[in-house]
Formats: sequence, structure tokens, C-alpha cells
Amino acid sequence: MTLIRSFFAAIMLCGLPALLSADTIMVKDAYAYRATPSSKAGGIFMMIHNHGTADDRLVSVASTAAQKAELHTHIQSSDGVMKMRPVIGGFVIEAGKIAMLKRGADHIMLMGLHNSWHQGDLISIVLTFEKAGEMTLDVPVDLNRSDAAHSH
Repeated sequence: MTLIRSFFAAIMLCGLPALLSADTIMVKDAYAYRATPSSKAGGIFMMIHNHGTADDRLVSVASTAAQKAELHTHIQSSDGVMKMRPVIGGFVIEAGKIAMLKRGADHIMLMGLHNSWHQGDLISIVLTFEKAGEMTLDVPVDLNRSDAAHSH
């Protein structure tokens, strides 16, 4: 009987970190935006709050709404022009802090959109965190949103 209890205790302990980490990451104020009705790409922006005591990392994003989903950032080229680039390795979400995914900075990019986005549509995405695991979100399209409305 003791062996069986030990076995189940080991299983519970192995799963415990995943259960605990799932509550440490919270996403707030998420919205999707595309520049024009004919745009084949769109961005997703949000605040990611790490309530945990250890840093985590957003390592990838997936979506059935587009051919490709990537984590992106803007960098300034040598000629002073800002350019979007995919981020290798993901975004660190520091313990006890909020990471902002916003226009002109770190964000989620969906390319090869399967449908045109309209105000109020919901875009389903799956965020994968190094420690917290997967989180599925339905992000509302907000075509009227300005950068100022997302600042915090």
C-alpha cells in the first residue's frame, strides 16, 4: 500500500509545477488590429502579467487565423529606419512585472490571414510559455484602437 501511495504522490508532485505556473501568467487588455481591410497581416497586442516569483518566457504563438504566427519586435537599422523582425528565443516576462506587447515594439504578428478582420471578430491564438505552458485566448479585433488606448 505504501508503494502505491508513493507512486501517486510522485505523480502529483510532477504535475504540481504545471498547475501552479498556470495561475502565474495573466493576459489583460488584448486586442487584434490590421491596418487596412485588404491587409494580409495583422498584429496582436496585450499586457502579460507574471504574478509568479520566477521569470517566465513567451516562447511561441500559434493561430489557425493565419498561415504563420510569430513573435516580432521593431529594431532600428543603421540608416535610422524602424523595421519589424521575428524574435528568436521569445520574450522574457519578469517575475512580478508586466510585459507590454504593443505597436512599434514587441508584439505578435499573424501573416497570411485566412479571412478579413472586422470590428469585434474574435481571433483565436495559443501562447506557449516556457514554464506556464499553453494558454488559449480569443482576442477581439479592435480596428479603432490607438496606441494611447493601450498604454498603462
